[in-house]
Amino acid sequence: MKQKSFGLLTEKQLEVLKLRRKGHTYQEIAKLLGTTRENVYILEKRALRNIEIARATLEIAKHQGILCEIILEAGTRLVDVPRIILDEADKRGVKLKANFTRIYDEIRYKAPGAMKGTKLARNVTVYILMDGDFWVAESNT
Repeated sequence: MKQKSFGLLTEKQLEVLKLRRKGHTYQEIAKLLGTTRENVYILEKRALRNIEIARATLEIAKHQGILCEIILEAGTRLVDVPRIILDEADKRGVKLKANFTRIYDEIRYKAPGAMKGTKLARNVTVYILMDGDFWVAESNT
């Protein structure tokens, strides 16, 4: 019987991760799942490796087709954000597929909590893509 999977994780791997996050030991999980402590360790190790592979894949995919990266610094006035992004796209000869409302919405939904009052509360990274679209991410800086 084929084991159910969730993305790159099997049902058992996901269960082990959930139980480990709750503080269970390998021995406790083994008893709950009817397997050995060693098998639980292997399931966790493989799950964590698969998660790392997924992260690395997303990082590579994120940088495909990126024309430029804009870091909007905390303290930037929200009213200035669309102009900063549109000006950067114009400098690179790209017609951005966005208006002010979409830019604000993308920041609000993709970087929750980044807006506070009339300013950015923390840094936000905006990637302008070659096709004129853009992508918003919370900044690590």
